[in-house]
Amino acid sequence: MELITTTKALEHACQKLAGEPYIAIDTEFMRESTYWSKLCLVQLAGRDKLPVIVDSMADGLSLEPLFRLLADESVIKVFHAARQDVEIFHHMTGDVPSPLFDTQVAAAVCGYGEQVAYDQLVRRTSGANIDKSHRFTDWSRRPLSEKQLHYAAADVEHLIDVYEALAAELEQSGRSEWIGEEIAVLSSPSTYSASPEEAWKRLKLRARKPVELAATQALAAWREEAAQARDVPRSRIVKDDMIYDVAAQLPDTREALGQLRSVPKGFERSQSGGEILDIVGRVKALPRDRLPAIPRNPRPNGQPGAVADLMKVLLKAVSEQHKVASRLIANVDDIEQIALDDNADVPALHGWRRKIFGELALDLKHGRLTLGIRGRSVEVTRTGE
Repeated sequence: MELITTTKALEHACQKLAGEPYIAIDTEFMRESTYWSKLCLVQLAGRDKLPVIVDSMADGLSLEPLFRLLADESVIKVFHAARQDVEIFHHMTGDVPSPLFDTQVAAAVCGYGEQVAYDQLVRRTSGANIDKSHRFTDWSRRPLSEKQLHYAAADVEHLIDVYEALAAELEQSGRSEWIGEEIAVLSSPSTYSASPEEAWKRLKLRARKPVELAATQALAAWREEAAQARDVPRSRIVKDDMIYDVAAQLPDTREALGQLRSVPKGFERSQSGGEILDIVGRVKALPRDRLPAIPRNPRPNGQPGAVADLMKVLLKAVSEQHKVASRLIANVDDIEQIALDDNADVPALHGWRRKIFGELALDLKHGRLTLGIRGRSVEVTRTGE
């Protein structure tokens, strides 16, 4: 294990790793009290499985050599549950490590279950056990102990073995392309966009009127901008419940704002309270033709009912047969749309998903196959067989 605290040492390590066909990457970060994740460590390893630990908080250390390595298209970057790690690098550089491979996604395709934990995956692929005792440590504190460093190193040390095992399984089963869509999502910069204008989509849609939706959108954008600017969690600005209440009640005075149950005592007299009232005022002044429409479910008229219920049973049977996590094949919305429309534009009716599930779902819907029970298993039978 090598602990890197200087730019020169990082440059040397990255040059060596640039000669590898694939490298394992992990990070340790803190986010409890900030909006943006605070990167504390970066762990790297090549095929020799000799971990390199980069102290990203070291004085004077530039991460530019690492960023160049992450952008090197000739080196596959292997992560487990990549989204948070990639989000950190995207925020720091504006780019996404490429190409990348997520062992959690691959594991779901190879029959290890949905969102399998890393320590379980290591144990099942290599038989090794990982010490998770430092999982919730404060990685921002210095100095780090030897035990902490060895814990951090172990993650990438075993990740190489996990990647090699899963890559071989995907190749042998002919399922390499099955993870392509999931990897494409993880590789898209838009996945990590923190646009204030899109922040309202994180909230539950409770608005019943266009003016309520307009207020929800404006308040969510204001909160997102404030949280980003101050680098604090969204809830430190205002909680979700306050956004819902303000959007529904549209208070126009500090007194009215202060009477809302979700508003903390005295908040209405704060600067943020005044800003919220300004937002409400602007929203209420919008002409009707500038108010947003309440989103409607685009699916056809009707209720999916029992047909969808049968398709869910079919999905479970198919996922067990092919040893693929069911969420990768179809979700509830896919199933309900297929139940209502043979030509629904959903992933389950395209590509490999259609081959193993979509066609069967349509046949079940139109009576061309039946479901039965044999022992403890669901049996799929073509009508007339």
